[in-house]
Amino acid sequence: MLIEGYDGGPLVAGEPLVARPGFWSNHLLGSCCRDVGAEPEWFGDDGADVDAMSEVLMDPERWPVFRVPLEGGYGVVVVYRNLVGDYGVDYLLTHPSRSSAHRIASWEGDLEGDTLRWRELIRIADSPSSVAEGIEDPAARLLLLLPLLNDHALPDEAVETFSAALVAVGAPQDTAPNTAEHLLDHSAGGVWHDPTWTSPLSGSSGSPGSTGSGVLARLGIT
Repeated sequence: MLIEGYDGGPLVAGEPLVARPGFWSNHLLGSCCRDVGAEPEWFGDDGADVDAMSEVLMDPERWPVFRVPLEGGYGVVVVYRNLVGDYGVDYLLTHPSRSSAHRIASWEGDLEGDTLRWRELIRIADSPSSVAEGIEDPAARLLLLLPLLNDHALPDEAVETFSAALVAVGAPQDTAPNTAEHLLDHSAGGVWHDPTWTSPLSGSSGSPGSTGSGVLARLGIT
């Protein structure tokens, strides 16, 4: 697999992994609820599932790529950057009109870069492309990009929305609302925006946090 403009390693399609046991524990425990004593059981997994999936996701010989295409040609791509000594998760923005992908954020224990507002995250989750390859399931799209959520005024339905998404991917129904609450707590925990980031499409600069907008708004994607 090749992502134009991304100097990565041996990229491979990772989309089938989202349906395997242990994936969501690996993807969300560290980035969204590491400080609340979260357990794999919150996602319907067990320790063996998580360990086995961790070996797959962090294999330096195979870097899983998860494509989240939108109508209109845009796409968000999540890459597990398994470079020895420089492990992380990169979030890229792509469009056919651009010669290269742009890294909008990276997670390396903390998220650095640009983020999404609630309405932007929901728009991405609910607007899969009808022609591009990638993840189409709204629940998986929502949860995959949850680490990018940064919104201090979440709507009342946020917990219900994420609870339903968790159940859809295999989390226990009786504990899903509580898990959703913990997952969403991170969105109000701090400002992750990078004030030096410049939009690759609009030419604008400055901190998106200063205007209260997320990456889609800054790019003029409505």
